[in-house]
Parts: sequence; structure tokens; C-alpha cells
Amino acid sequence: MNILVLHGPNLNLLGSISAQTKQKITLDKINTALRLYVRNSEINLKINQTHKVFQAINFIQRNRNWADGFLFAPMSWARYEYSILDALKIAEIPTIQLLFINGFDDIDEKKSIFSSGCNSTIIGQPDQIYIDGIDILKTLT
Repeated sequence: MNILVLHGPNLNLLGSISAQTKQKITLDKINTALRLYVRNSEINLKINQTHKVFQAINFIQRNRNWADGFLFAPMSWARYEYSILDALKIAEIPTIQLLFINGFDDIDEKKSIFSSGCNSTIIGQPDQIYIDGIDILKTLT
């Protein structure tokens, strides 16, 4: 199984955000945990973080035939980036939207434009929802 992971804008600063909530979650720790979780399995990951919409769209389009699933933490894109939503719909990749709680972001499932285009939405702590997303994708393929 091949899974794309796209971290949206400002997640490279997740450590700074998590420090405000007295946690020690960083993007590097999340990526390491993902790689450890899929080690010794039939799951391959391609992970990307970007602030730029065109890079996100390119990541989706270039990997659409490779990917069996897509984990996506849209952050602020969840409100207005319809071009990414279009790319997801065209790519037809089973997609799990990841939304953070407790001081990381104020976007909920009702405010996200991606909710209608995703197979599922997971809302929770950043250090757990990526793993949960992989588990859900395994059941979809």
C-alpha cells in the first residue's frame, strides 16, 4: 500500500505551536512515528510539507497513480483552497482529512471545505491522528 502524507501550511512550526500548549510535538517527531509505524509492513510513505498551494497540487497530481491513500492536514487551507479540493476530486485517491484540536487550529469539520471530498475526517491530537489515519486507510483499500 502506498500512502501520501501532506502537511499543510505552518506545520513546520508545529514545535512552536505545541510549546504553547505545554506539549512537545514536532513535525519531525510525527514523521518519525509514521515511518516507525509502517516499518516491516507493506506500506510505503511519501511525506511532504508545504505552504505553497501549487506544490501541494503538484504533489497530489504527480503521485495520483502511485498512491492508494492520502493523509492530509490542511490547516488554514481548509477554509478556502478549492484548487486543492479539485485536485483531490480529480485524483480520486481515498483521503483522510486530519484536523487538530486543543490550541493547534480552530478549524472543525463543519468549517472545512475538504470534509465533503474526503472519505473520513479525524479530529484529535497531532501525535495520534496520523497513525489513526493510516489504520483507516488500510480498511479502505
